[in-house]
Amino acid sequence: ASELYPNDEEKRKEYLYQHSYPLSDIIQDGQTLAQAAEAFARVFPNDSEKKILWERAKLIEGKLSSTSVHAGGVVIADNGDINEYVPLSWREEKQVWAAQCDMVQVEKKGLLKMDLLGLLMLDCISDCVQIIERVHGNVIDINNVPFEEDVFREIYAKGNTNSIFQFESVGMKSMLRRFQPSCFEDLIILIAMFRPGPMDFIPRYLKGKNDKDSITYECPQLEHILGPTYGCIVYQEQVMQIVRDLAGYTMGRSDLVRRAMSKKKAAVMEKERQNFVYGNQEENVKGCIENGIDEKTANHIYDEMIDFARYAFNKSHAACYAVVAYQTAYLKYYYPKEFFAALMTSVMDNVGKVSEYILTCRQMGIRILPPDINEGQSGFSVSGDAIRYGLSAIKSIGRNVVDEIIRERQNNGLFTSIDDFVERMGGREVNKRTLENFIKAGAMDSLPGNRRQKTMIAPELLDQKNKDRKNVLEGQLSLFDF
Repeated sequence: ASELYPNDEEKRKEYLYQHSYPLSDIIQDGQTLAQAAEAFARVFPNDSEKKILWERAKLIEGKLSSTSVHAGGVVIADNGDINEYVPLSWREEKQVWAAQCDMVQVEKKGLLKMDLLGLLMLDCISDCVQIIERVHGNVIDINNVPFEEDVFREIYAKGNTNSIFQFESVGMKSMLRRFQPSCFEDLIILIAMFRPGPMDFIPRYLKGKNDKDSITYECPQLEHILGPTYGCIVYQEQVMQIVRDLAGYTMGRSDLVRRAMSKKKAAVMEKERQNFVYGNQEENVKGCIENGIDEKTANHIYDEMIDFARYAFNKSHAACYAVVAYQTAYLKYYYPKEFFAALMTSVMDNVGKVSEYILTCRQMGIRILPPDINEGQSGFSVSGDAIRYGLSAIKSIGRNVVDEIIRERQNNGLFTSIDDFVERMGGREVNKRTLENFIKAGAMDSLPGNRRQKTMIAPELLDQKNKDRKNVLEGQLSLFDF
């Protein structure tokens, strides 16, 4: 507006009103409304409507917009009732009690907060090991499987990571093909870096990985710390090691620096800059200068740490995820049928995921057999060189129905016909809808007759079974009356 109408204030105002003016251009990130008041007044000096909006905005600034419950957060007190420390609220949708304050306030009250993460993939791995033992007789110690080049080359380097924990996304597959991981350390790095923020440094990392001569270090002391990650700060543990090795920090104090950087505590970071560069005798910190690193280099290293530490990931966390990821890749490579049977069982309630994994199986040449009341299990199972569809995965078929069928099958032999099935199962757990779903899903194709014939006769068979059952009951009552 100023460039277009340098000498006409009215036209400048009119131009501003006619064009959107993003608040991000007026207010700097991190400013409060009070701090931004001067800039706002300069842009909209005589706008009564915007002034009213401004006053109303100040009323809600800093207030909570919503409440939520951490998926795996657990609050622990030393003894007594937690309600004596913080107010609680009952969360009906999750059926849990929750603290009415955030994690920072919880810790300030002296309570311990722990995040306990549950992974469905762990159940899947356990089920797969059991299936392998049942089918092949092999007992696999999943926690001691070897790291093999074939697994890295065929699964990770080629991006064949459908169903692989943490590596399923399209973006990650593309990254794997560029990255060509060849060892366990590479998996840890990818899990840590493939997130918003660290992704910006991936080109720099790839350059260092592919051309080690291009890697430079600010000082020789950094080489053993950043060498495994090709000159990039990837992990929070690296930040801690830098301040320890270069400036003489203790283990505990280095963790305080890591926390301050990850939480963007500007005042703490600036104080620690002085300690990092110049040292602090009172707090027993030597500083970089005393260790032979000049002031300019030390400051530059600290700036680099701040840039990276905002996004740096916890290596121990990434390593745990990488172990689970490799275990799934190992099972997929050596025991694909057993792995996908366990995997599809774990997501039976998610039709989209089941369909996706069935497609993956077909692409790999693994046949998917229809469900079968004489052979199928509750979940997906291995049948020869194929996977048998799980009975409980059929729409509207509950586990209790399937458990009864399997129990009857084991105790009294296989079902020989639909009449035999209704005679043995009718009136227990199987009703018309259940029987119809079994027929339409192909679970009774191994019995005599086609699906049309079975669908037509099924209601009559069930009605007759119920009538016979009713007559027996009536006869018993008459006898008792007599």
